Amino acid sequence: MTGKTAPPPSARERILQTAHDLFYLEGVRATGVDRVIAESGVTKVTLYRHFPSKNELILAFLDYRHERWMAWFDAALRRGGDDAAALAPALAEWFAHPQFRGCAFINTVAELGPALPDAGERARAHKRAMQARIAALLPAGAARETRARALAVAVDGAIVRAACDGASEDALAALAATVDAVLARKPR
Repeated sequence: MTGKTAPPPSARERILQTAHDLFYLEGVRATGVDRVIAESGVTKVTLYRHFPSKNELILAFLDYRHERWMAWFDAALRRGGDDAAALAPALAEWFAHPQFRGCAFINTVAELGPALPDAGERARAHKRAMQARIAALLPAGAARETRARALAVAVDGAIVRAACDGASEDALAALAATVDAVLARKPR
């Protein structure tokens, strides 16, 4: 056994991880740059060398969140059988996490509105990627994209409902029922 340890994270990685945690848990507006600096253990110069503005840090947070969430989502769907019925169990894993605070993309767009248009574009790209992953769960055919769109909206609704209610049972049951209904019917 060599006893090798991973190198410590770079200053950029520490800043991004700290911003990710604070922005997700407390919100992008509520979290100041000074707090990110203090909790990541870097200087103001270091933060601004990597992220020239808070807006740049917010966009990097959204990119980072997208990569992490999509990797988790893919793995959770595969654990659940990699079909549409895996959606509710996958989300149940996430909702059960003690730090679940809804969708970082929905939250950021709700907080910032049109003040940072690039955040809205990042959110739309994330939702397109999520919908594409959902489409991959569905049988091939003309109805695949319509059904994927309906299920993506249902997933977003379940996320918002679980975050607002503080309990996920109703949201997950509604999502499972929606999956059943979408797969049972011919789309309009």
